[in-house]
Amino acid sequence: MAAAGAQSHARVALVSGGTGGMGRVIAGKLAADGFDVAVAYAGESEPADATVREIEGHGRRGAAFEADVTDENMISDLFNALEDRFGQVDVVVHTAGINRPAMLVDLDLADFDAMHRVNVRGAFVVNQRAARQIRDGGSIVNVSSSMVRAAPPELSAYAASKAAVDALTRILAKELRGRDITVNAVAPGPTATAAFLASTPAKEQEQLAALPPLERLGRSDDIAGVVSFLVGPTGRWVNGQVIYANGGFV
Repeated sequence: MAAAGAQSHARVALVSGGTGGMGRVIAGKLAADGFDVAVAYAGESEPADATVREIEGHGRRGAAFEADVTDENMISDLFNALEDRFGQVDVVVHTAGINRPAMLVDLDLADFDAMHRVNVRGAFVVNQRAARQIRDGGSIVNVSSSMVRAAPPELSAYAASKAAVDALTRILAKELRGRDITVNAVAPGPTATAAFLASTPAKEQEQLAALPPLERLGRSDDIAGVVSFLVGPTGRWVNGQVIYANGGFV
């Protein structure tokens, strides 16, 4: 994608966690940008099918693959199946992650292990496979969190896991020298996904919305726009960065 407009092949993107609120919007935005898009999902197939229909509604090819992002064999099989169907991947956006808030002194270590398995190992597995199989000139984008910088109570394990994603991102960008591949992370603040709205009391939503100078919660399309920029031709000079997309939250 270094000179994206000059390439003749169909551009191909993979979005992990692509059926969640943010991942689905990112997948749709990439389809609108002209990518054929595959989504990796865990759980029910109905949201995945709906995401594929949305991708196809933009006139692009879509596909959904069920895969555990922490399982290197499943992720390898996913990349190979995607290549067989669409061709070599140009863009990988890793959005999959979990959060189980608790004060550090009270956190169940099983929850700690689960968060770090999905958020850290999952990011490593997906990025490792992407680095091996992505087309030269492509882009990798990881979804981090502004909570790394905000450091609020009850999110010690989650923020630590996303700090690991930030470090992975910066180092991989350097390790891919010579292939014209950009590697960046997007760090959203509080974002009004369905999961966030369902799990956050209305009063807390109001308080969080008041914190940024722009005086609202983030929207999934805010984040999708940043991803679109990073993987597009005008974002090629941004590399090895963590972009805080939070309206000035922190």
